[in-house]
Amino acid sequence: MAAFLLGAVLLIVQPQIVPSRPAINSNAGTSSQSDQRELLKKTSQKNDFKEDIHSNGSCQQLPQTIIIGVRKGGTRALLEMLSLHPDIAAAESEVHFFDWEDHYRNGLQWYINQMPFSYPHQITVEKTPAYFTSPKVPERVYNMNQSMRLLLILRDPSERVLSDYTQVFYNHMQKHKPYPSIEQFLIKNGELNVDYKAINRSLYYIHMQNWLKYFPLDHIHIVDGDRLIKDPFPEIEKVERFLKLSPQINASNFYFNKTKGFYCLRDSGRERCLHESKGRAHPQVDTRLLQKLQEYFHEPNKKFFELVGRTFDWH
Repeated sequence: MAAFLLGAVLLIVQPQIVPSRPAINSNAGTSSQSDQRELLKKTSQKNDFKEDIHSNGSCQQLPQTIIIGVRKGGTRALLEMLSLHPDIAAAESEVHFFDWEDHYRNGLQWYINQMPFSYPHQITVEKTPAYFTSPKVPERVYNMNQSMRLLLILRDPSERVLSDYTQVFYNHMQKHKPYPSIEQFLIKNGELNVDYKAINRSLYYIHMQNWLKYFPLDHIHIVDGDRLIKDPFPEIEKVERFLKLSPQINASNFYFNKTKGFYCLRDSGRERCLHESKGRAHPQVDTRLLQKLQEYFHEPNKKFFELVGRTFDWH
């Protein structure tokens, strides 16, 4: 038990622990399985980690790419679309390793155990939208792998606030629990309630500053979530280039489903759409209140554009 605790402490306090070579190279596969083993050896007092290798040569390994957010930005859509590529192995569930203390204390071996089996040439990807706004996460990811490639998908901040509320609202409705109207969250003492968590999550420049303390901008690819909804293929092409993947995803992999009102996927003749919980209608909001929300984000958005050297078509 003492050795386990000491190993966990070392994992947290040693920022120099990184793979023996960069996690991204010119090939589709990033850091090799041997690099993964070396990282595990450095972060464990006992060399007692298990490597479950299948007879077909696949094994579980640390992710070389993480979709770090943002919540209600389109992370699930991005992961599903990226999974069309044969060189991508994606974790099914949100792992919450770096932001949940009880998970983080379990160590890297636990983290690896949550990953899918992948081949040496594949990139393992996990997505946890809460990472982007969690203060401790950038340093923890950096301590694991300085060369990590990060994917961040963003939407118009005002729209993201409405989507955030909508998700929580439906979660309560499914449990037959009452939930206040969105106006009760957005307004406090006659003014915009800037303490509302959903608003704070949309202050992208604040959270981005935290990530840029540890990772250079060229290691963080920002996906335009609004454009991904309207025309997904060009955005996925950019992600392929960022991850140095061979161009395998085509425009024919996407088709617009008129019934659902958004794009679905076509893979080897099989068609699939996102879960029905995606694309839900937002609540009706008074025009003046919506305008007040958009005006509030005007300056923060300008700061974000300056920070990343790029503009987005947001209100």
